[in-house]
Amino acid sequence: MKCSKAESFNKEASDPKNNPGFIVENLSLSKGQKIADIGSGGGYFAMRFAEIVDSKGLVYAVDVDPAFLAFIGDCAKEKGVTNIKTLEVNGKDGSSTLPIPEKSIDLVFMRNVYHHMKGRIDYMKGLAPYLKPNGRIAIVDYCRRRSSIVSLLGHYTSPEAMRNEMEAAGYSMEKCFDVLRPKSSFAIFSRKE
Repeated sequence: MKCSKAESFNKEASDPKNNPGFIVENLSLSKGQKIADIGSGGGYFAMRFAEIVDSKGLVYAVDVDPAFLAFIGDCAKEKGVTNIKTLEVNGKDGSSTLPIPEKSIDLVFMRNVYHHMKGRIDYMKGLAPYLKPNGRIAIVDYCRRRSSIVSLLGHYTSPEAMRNEMEAAGYSMEKCFDVLRPKSSFAIFSRKE
């Protein structure tokens, strides 16, 4: 199945200027883990995660767009990847309800989707029941930059706002990386003790 927007998302995600290798490496993934890639777009990261977690692991590709999910499903089938499950969610109500067992997720990953979310604090609180006790949330999102179309359209979240919102939702920052700046921020959060 062709989907030019999904292909465009994958092209951007895989661009070396956006450091996809650095992102994946610093997630410290291992075989057998379960990952929820929320806002998976064209599935570039979902496919990379599926390879790392191997057949004993599972990647949920979660998106609001059924065309993106069909594209991911077709790509996985074409490449013989059997550990990706696509999940369509309703993005309009801001609900973080997922058809995933509670306490089953090692990592929730979001790339360039956080700024789109409505009611982010409540949404992130709603993800907590799905995480294993040592589960983490990794967020990559655009930063505000002068003379940037992303900034003009409001498609960004300041690192400070993200940290404050995540703390209000019951998480603490484990790591924050400056490598993607000034274009994007990258932080990993875990639940507060």
